[in-house]
Amino acid sequence: MKKGGVPKEKKSKDKEPYELEAKPLLDHLKDLRRLLFFSLGVILACFLVIFTLYSKELVQWISQPIVDMNIDIIYIDVSEAFTSQLKLSFIAGAVLASPVVFVAIWLFIRPALYKNERFAFGFMTLFALLLFIAGVVFAYFMVFRLAINFFIVSGENIATPMVSLERYVSFLFSFLLPFGVMFETPILVIVLTRIGLVNAKILSKARKFI
Repeated sequence: MKKGGVPKEKKSKDKEPYELEAKPLLDHLKDLRRLLFFSLGVILACFLVIFTLYSKELVQWISQPIVDMNIDIIYIDVSEAFTSQLKLSFIAGAVLASPVVFVAIWLFIRPALYKNERFAFGFMTLFALLLFIAGVVFAYFMVFRLAINFFIVSGENIATPMVSLERYVSFLFSFLLPFGVMFETPILVIVLTRIGLVNAKILSKARKFI
């Protein structure tokens, strides 16, 4: 080793992960295919377990806000009850499988990231997931019941409420999903700030809108 130099072994250890683990494009595509099949397999397994064992309990749980108002949930199509259970079980299965899928995606992306990018990406992903869950939970327990009560009360003395199971399920998720997305606003602001589209001064001027 020359004076003031760096050993070759030292340099190789200090190289970034993507330099050490570089692969041909075809190998990356094969890894991506394995990731997709693995993720679909985990989701399908969770879906089958929930559909087989807990689909009826799941329907009863999400129907509780309507049942608490002494309103019966009906189905008006022969296959409506079955398809609603399928839809709910698939969504619940995807949610249940999401931690495993996220870990698999992380292991796929991780080798291409710098050390500081790994921490930032991991933190932002976890933060975004927690915010989305917080938005959905907030919407279901704090806002959804108020919304149901408002819509039912507004229809009093006009017609007798008869809630279709399939339409109720569709309404529930069309109501919860926007809240989950809206709770991602902090992530959006951070990203826009990092790429230079907004700054503290702009955000301060638009505070009431933000």
